[in-house]
Amino acid sequence: MVFSMTGYATLTRDVGNASLQIELRSVNSRYLDLAFRIVEELRFAEPLVREQINASVSRGKLECRMSLQAVAANTTGLTINNSMLEQLKVAQGKVREVFPDAATLSTAEILRYPGVLADEGLKSDELAGAVQAIAKAALEELRASRAREGAKLVTSLRERVALIRERVAVATPIVPAAVAEYRERLTARLREAVASLDEDRIRQEVTLFAQRADVAEEITRLSAHLDEVERVLAKGGAVGKRLDFLMQELNREANTLGSKAVSPQLTEISVDLKVYIEQMREQVQNLE
Repeated sequence: MVFSMTGYATLTRDVGNASLQIELRSVNSRYLDLAFRIVEELRFAEPLVREQINASVSRGKLECRMSLQAVAANTTGLTINNSMLEQLKVAQGKVREVFPDAATLSTAEILRYPGVLADEGLKSDELAGAVQAIAKAALEELRASRAREGAKLVTSLRERVALIRERVAVATPIVPAAVAEYRERLTARLREAVASLDEDRIRQEVTLFAQRADVAEEITRLSAHLDEVERVLAKGGAVGKRLDFLMQELNREANTLGSKAVSPQLTEISVDLKVYIEQMREQVQNLE
C-alpha cells in the first residue's frame, strides 16, 4: 500500500465527565515534522503521543491538537475548584478596574475554564490510557485517509507511465526512418553536384548522422526507469524518495532525447514526455 502525506483525522471521546478531543492534520514534507497544540492538562501526554506517531508515520508535516473540556451538563461527581474560582474572581476584578464596561464571565464560561471543574474519580493513569487509546484510533483513521489519497495518486502515476510508454513506442522507429531519409537526400544532392557518386563519402556522412541521432540508449533507459517506477508502486510502503529520484532520471533522458531530435515529431514527443514526467513529479511530492 502506498500512502499520501496528506491526511486528516479527528476523534472525540468521553473520559469520565470530560470530553477528550484529538485532531491530526498532515501535509507533504521532506521529513517527519511534528507540531503539537495541547492544553496544559494533557501536556504530560505529548511524549506518549509523539512515540505513537513516530511508530506509525515516516514522512510529512503533521500537526496534533488535543483538548480536554469538562461536560458542564453532567455535573454528577464533579467538584468545583474553589481556589481556581477565587483566582478568576480576582482576575476579573482587576480587568474591570481598567475596563469598567467589560462583560462579566458567564456561568458556562467559568465552568469551561481549565481547572474549574475537577473529576475526582479520574486518575492520571486513566487519563494517560485514554489519551493513548484515542491517539491510536486517530492515527488509524489518519493512515486510512492517507491510504485512500495514496491509491488515487498511484492510479494517476500509472496512467502517466502508460502515456509515456505510448510516446516512447512512437519514437522508436523514427530514427531509422530519419537516417534512411537522410541517406536519400544526401545521395540526391551529390548526384546533382557531381558526375560520379562517392559511395564511401556517403557512407561516412550517413554513419555520422546516425550516431548523432541515435536515441536507442535513451529509449532503453526510459523503459528501464518506467519498469522501476511500476515495481516501486507495486511494492508499496514509503516510496516517495525513491520515486522522486526516478523522476529526475526520467527527466534527464527526456531532455537528452530532445537534444538529439532529428525531426519535428521527435521534438514533439520529447516535449510530451517532459510534461508527463513533471505531472508525475508533482504527484510524487505528496507520497510518503
